[in-house]
Amino acid sequence: MPIRRRTFLKSMGASAFAAPLLLPARLWSSQDRPQQPDRRLENPFVGATFYRNVDYVAAVTAAAQRQEGRLSQQMRLVANYPTFVWMDSIAAVTGGNGYPRGLAGHLDQALEQRANAIGLVIYNLPNRDCAALASNGELHIARNGLNRYRTDYIDAIFNIIRQPRYAGLRVVMVIEPDSLPNLITNRNVGSCREASESGAYVEGVQYAISTLRSINNTYAYVDVGHAGWMGWPANFNPFVDLLKRVGAGIRGGNSKVDGFISNTANYNPFTEPYMTANQMIGGQPVRSLQGWYDWNDHIDEQSYATALRTALTRGNNAYSASVGLLLDTSRNGWGGPNRPARASAANDLRTFVRATTIDRRIHKGNWGNQDGAGIGARPVANPAANYHAFVWVKPPGESDGSSRLIPTGPENPLGRGFDRMCDPIYRGNALNGNNASGALPDAPVAGRWFQAQFVQLVQNAFPAFEPGEN
Repeated sequence: MPIRRRTFLKSMGASAFAAPLLLPARLWSSQDRPQQPDRRLENPFVGATFYRNVDYVAAVTAAAQRQEGRLSQQMRLVANYPTFVWMDSIAAVTGGNGYPRGLAGHLDQALEQRANAIGLVIYNLPNRDCAALASNGELHIARNGLNRYRTDYIDAIFNIIRQPRYAGLRVVMVIEPDSLPNLITNRNVGSCREASESGAYVEGVQYAISTLRSINNTYAYVDVGHAGWMGWPANFNPFVDLLKRVGAGIRGGNSKVDGFISNTANYNPFTEPYMTANQMIGGQPVRSLQGWYDWNDHIDEQSYATALRTALTRGNNAYSASVGLLLDTSRNGWGGPNRPARASAANDLRTFVRATTIDRRIHKGNWGNQDGAGIGARPVANPAANYHAFVWVKPPGESDGSSRLIPTGPENPLGRGFDRMCDPIYRGNALNGNNASGALPDAPVAGRWFQAQFVQLVQNAFPAFEPGEN
């Protein structure tokens, strides 16, 4: 039940149906021979058959049954690909309180599917998503939150995963999306300042990795935001220092970090296929466009993540040269009829960039249920240099947050907050240049199924879903 938000910040701080029995599908194709699950793997995605969340498959199946024809067929294909399971509360680990099953239930289902890998999102720091409203968590620093995070959450996950019957599963973990980037850009927000000054985020991430990576079949990938958040030097350089400090405090050293993931639940393209950051248009570089790139060094995720990896594997407290990258491609396809097929011929910078970029958002700072988005590249191992995999961390079709305040009750049993960046009539704030939010209307609370969004994500998928794929 993922709860996501995204902040675009420049220099100030500039961002129900039963599931069918699933047969295993080998999605992480490689010419390498599968490696034994009890060995440490340099890339756990090679030779892996990942668990497909039975609850997500049931939601996709139900969604497809509401549609007809080609769209219905395309929707059914989505269920063939694995998504990550979000451990976004203590109840998500134990089960109950609105969760169909807990962590052990998912691991058991993975074994039943004869999978040898499962993706998890570790996502419950105290003061979680400290600059957000739709995705605030259940734990609070001022109310013993860090200790509860350790004992009631991380230790509970540890005690489940370490059971011998799960030893053959590669447990691939995305560690605390949005947490560490907020310490760089959002310290002006009270709950972020508390997270920074108390050390709760840093200590929590260190404890999570130290504890969970002590199990031999686990793999940890630390979330590093995205290019439209951390790409400027004023954010990028302090972030490198922070990540090195975090790594140095992990029990057993920073070798316990297997890699880094960018674009988690976000919409940024892997590459811009028809332009480059320093390409000159009308005498100005593409990256200079005000209100879109604003002199960001990185206009796509590959550029940003690769530069970050390079910086992290050099100098003091350097990470291993074998450290890998992941990219969440679940909503960065930007296909459909509005996708550019070539570079614009315009010589005006704004006209050129907005007609050439495949990212169709109104503003890079928009993150809530974005209108026009599509599912991106399918999960695959070794898609590019230094990349361990493309993954779907955010399950396509699950809402980022409600488009209006929904009181606690049947439609909001966990009391999720309301962030106006998910409100389609909101005219924005300084973080998105006071632009419209670009959000779809009538969205449910974060993590709940959003049929209208799923329809659009499938219709705008790039590449498009075709019969017979996978």
